[in-house]
Amino acid sequence: MTTQKKALITGITGMVGSHLADFLLEHTDWDIYGMCRWRSPLDNLNHLLPRINAKDRIHLLYGDLRDYLSINDVVTKSTPDYVFHLAAQSYPRTSFEAPLDTLETNIQGTAHVLEALRLNKINEVIHVCASSEVFGRVSKEKLPIDEECTFHPASPYAISKVGTDLLGRYYAEAYGMTVMTTRMFTHTGPRRGDVFAESTFAKQIAMIERGLIPPVVKVGNLKSLRTFADVRDAVRAYYLLVTVNPIPGEYYNIGGTFSCGIDELLNTLISLSTRKDEIRIELDPERLRPIDADLQVPNTAKFSAHTGWKPEIPFEQTIRDLLDYWRVQVGREQAFLTR
Repeated sequence: MTTQKKALITGITGMVGSHLADFLLEHTDWDIYGMCRWRSPLDNLNHLLPRINAKDRIHLLYGDLRDYLSINDVVTKSTPDYVFHLAAQSYPRTSFEAPLDTLETNIQGTAHVLEALRLNKINEVIHVCASSEVFGRVSKEKLPIDEECTFHPASPYAISKVGTDLLGRYYAEAYGMTVMTTRMFTHTGPRRGDVFAESTFAKQIAMIERGLIPPVVKVGNLKSLRTFADVRDAVRAYYLLVTVNPIPGEYYNIGGTFSCGIDELLNTLISLSTRKDEIRIELDPERLRPIDADLQVPNTAKFSAHTGWKPEIPFEQTIRDLLDYWRVQVGREQAFLTR
């Protein structure tokens, strides 16, 4: 008699967590346990609420990364075979204003998750999600960025993700746990939070099209070079990470293949707008970071060689889907912050 496999997703209410739940429900027969805070918005899970209410393969458990007892409770209730630790304070810009909260949530919170798993002696495969932001300010000579590139974090968020990255490897090496760490480069698509550059651009354009704000898109640094992946390709990568010969302590760079400046991305979004001929661009100093990780181009050869993964969704589709997502949100005629 085979036991039903179970997966625990911390941060299931986020963009990535909700898309991962979608992927696992469609492509596996696993039961899904999603950890969220009691006050977490459930917007990204709206389409799954009927299944959650019916306890149809997906369940919500309440926990907070800063509260070890709640994390331990989530682990003992879910007894997972696979853990995707995605929960974090994930906004680099916010981390400049709330550095201590960011460090506590992301570093101590990751320690809480790993320690609860260790002490409960659950035989699981664990994915710890770090970030490409750990590499920070990289010189052109080091592009594309491979796994051995020096860490040079450029925000409190990036520093917190260095801690997250190292904790994952430490628990693998010290305790023999099957923990793997990923540094996912920029990934986006539907449900992307409006504090991220491409998503706030799409949101503003959608609001302009509805006549809610003047035809002006406010921007921060447009000179940063990024490589973009689709969130739906990203979650497929995470599934392969834990199912294709997982190697304890390994760490991987994962990302797309299309690179462009933020200015080019913005121009692509504007070109898709029904009011593209009217839209102007305006620098908003409040959107600038004190320092920025301005060259983010990954070398993903290690992960691709190990799992066979490669991106499948083209950049243009990702950006169009992101804009369409915000058109639907704005079309609901509720009030929005113009951030």
